[in-house]
Amino acid sequence: MSENADPRTLHPSDGLDGTPQGQPGLTSETTPTPDHGESSYVGTGKLTRRRALITGGDSGIGRAVAIAFAREGADVAIVHLPEEEEDAASTAKLITATGRRALLIPGDVRDERFCQQAVELTVAEFGGLDVLVSNAAYQKSRESLECLETAEFERVFETNLYALLWFTKYALPHLGAGASIIVTTSIQAVSPAAELIDYAMTKAAQVAFVKAMAEELGARGIRVNGVAPGPIWTPLIPATDWPDKVAEFGKDTALGRPGQPAELAPAYVLLASDDGSYMSGGVIAVTGGKPF
Repeated sequence: MSENADPRTLHPSDGLDGTPQGQPGLTSETTPTPDHGESSYVGTGKLTRRRALITGGDSGIGRAVAIAFAREGADVAIVHLPEEEEDAASTAKLITATGRRALLIPGDVRDERFCQQAVELTVAEFGGLDVLVSNAAYQKSRESLECLETAEFERVFETNLYALLWFTKYALPHLGAGASIIVTTSIQAVSPAAELIDYAMTKAAQVAFVKAMAEELGARGIRVNGVAPGPIWTPLIPATDWPDKVAEFGKDTALGRPGQPAELAPAYVLLASDDGSYMSGGVIAVTGGKPF
């Protein structure tokens, strides 16, 4: 019998530093450093010659997906905020180290014109587009609904929903049969925390988007799916302003620990590749055992 890794102890569950970061959060300020698969992910050519655009691809889940896609043979464009340049450059080096092309596109996804330009830049650089990963997100802990400022509510909806619609709208003319759209939703879509009410609302709406767009685009041979992470250790967590909760982060899962970005990447590869050819309108839950 071969030895199997124990999923309960595969990654650490203690020593998470909850010192608040300013948004959007940086990898260099996140302790311990998240595992994006830098030393573990091995590709097998599942995405050879594919061209991918990942929003929020500089760090966290987006970086893990970018690494996996590149090692599977894809060229990867990354949309990131200007203040995330350090993380984006590090991710680009990991992509080019595989022999694939990397394109960094700094800007704010809350700007419709920027979303359109990001798609156009990707198509111009790579000669087309095959995979769109809508991953960029913003969340903040809310003391109560009464304390939720309209500007903050709008920032969450514009980042998590408006950008999803805009990127999809402008990508569609460039996506042909066999293309894939993947949305990073969340366990919050079905198990919302009160302090993340606005974030959770957007994640539930993303699930509806996946189902509706899969229905619309199936006739064109374009698949639309989602990935629903549970508690994953990324810069977004200390940036959420949870200093009293981070020490216990992820320990309420069946596996008793938070997940790492590297543990989500295979789900995105499956949905982007021909291995997922009959998968559309679905959501893959990567939650450590939390029911979705």
